Amino acid sequence: MSATEQGEAEWIRLAKKGDSDAFERLMSAHEGRMYALALRMCGHREDAQDCLQEAMIRIYKALDRFKGQSSFATWAYRITMNACLDELRRRKSRQGASLDALLDSGWAPSDPEDTPDRHVLRTERREAIERAIYALPEDMRAAIVLRDVQGFSYEEIARILDANIGTIKSRISRSRERLREVLSAQTELFGRRPV
Repeated sequence: MSATEQGEAEWIRLAKKGDSDAFERLMSAHEGRMYALALRMCGHREDAQDCLQEAMIRIYKALDRFKGQSSFATWAYRITMNACLDELRRRKSRQGASLDALLDSGWAPSDPEDTPDRHVLRTERREAIERAIYALPEDMRAAIVLRDVQGFSYEEIARILDANIGTIKSRISRSRERLREVLSAQTELFGRRPV
């Protein structure tokens, strides 16, 4: 067990006993990736922040039930994913939400060679990709975001989504194919459609 894992194990032990500082350190170690996951799933910063807060509350309430059968990170990401899926189900009944542009989150070009035309094209491509991902069914979106955006292994995704690896691979494959179809139809952004 590495020093980091030992530190995390100690934080978990102390947090289970009610040590709020230990819980805060534990959450700080995972908050960035949990938020990134929530943002990719929800598409809105505010919703992602709400999901992150909900996930942290759920983790706090369920911490005494964490038995260490998977890594703490996997367990925390599963709870985060479930909070996001719950939000998406609630949102489905409200209908009509759209993705925030990454520019709203403060992104600015850092490349001095970045011309306005290139910047606009890159922004439009990114937004088209985000819309295409957001249009996927929840189960496919969750798998593709965890794999291609967050970089989790198939095994980790299977644990987070509580599904077998074959199902996860199938969802990712179907998601990629659907994204390829949608994006290749947008020739003005992604070039000519193959013949």
